[in-house]
Amino acid sequence: MTSPSVVVLDYGSGNVHSAAKALELAGAKVELTRDRQRVASADGLFVPGVGAFSAVMEALNSVRGAELIDRRLAGGRPVLGVCVGMQVLFDNGVERGNSTPGLGEWPGVVRELEAPVLPHMGWNTVEAPEDSRLFAGIRDERFYFVHSYASQEWTLEVTPPFPEPRLTWATHGSPFLAAVENGPLSATQFHPEKSGEPGIQLLRNWLSTL
Repeated sequence: MTSPSVVVLDYGSGNVHSAAKALELAGAKVELTRDRQRVASADGLFVPGVGAFSAVMEALNSVRGAELIDRRLAGGRPVLGVCVGMQVLFDNGVERGNSTPGLGEWPGVVRELEAPVLPHMGWNTVEAPEDSRLFAGIRDERFYFVHSYASQEWTLEVTPPFPEPRLTWATHGSPFLAAVENGPLSATQFHPEKSGEPGIQLLRNWLSTL
C-alpha cells in the first residue's frame, strides 16, 4: 500500500517539525513546503498554528494561504488544521479587544475561554460523536491542549444533500469545540503531535480518509 502524501504548510508557524514527525509515524509521506503546486497536488494538507490569531493570519496571508486552502477545498481535497490552524478557519478572532478576520471557512468568532486558569494547558478528555472518523477507536482517550482561545459555539447551518458536520467538544471552564469534521475540512484544537499514541492514531484515522 502506498503511503499518502501530506504537505505540512510552511508559513512560519513554530510546530511544523514535530507535526511532520508525527505524520510520518502515522504512515504519511511528508513534505514541508509552501510551494503552490505541491500544496495543490498532495493527498492531504496539514495547517499547523501556534501563537496569536493575528500573527498566524499575517503569516498565512504572506503565502496566500487562504487561496491555497480554498482551492483544495473547492476540489474536495482534504485539509486538517491544528490549534490556531483550527481557529483561523473561523470568520474572526478576538484577542484583547482586537478583532482579526480569519479565513472564513466556518462562521463564528474565536474568543478567550471563560475559565479560572488560562492558558488551558495539559491533557483533557473530549466528547466525540459515535460516528466520528477522526476519533474512531480513541473516543475515550485524552489529548494535549495548549490554548487560551477557542470557538465556543457552532452556527453553520447545513442542508441536504450535504452531511451534518461531526462536532467534538471539550470543557475547560466552559465548553468549546475540540474538533470539527466537515467534509474535506477537519480541525482539532488540541495538538495530535503532542498527544502520544492517541494523537498518532487520530492522524492515522485522518490519513485513512485521504
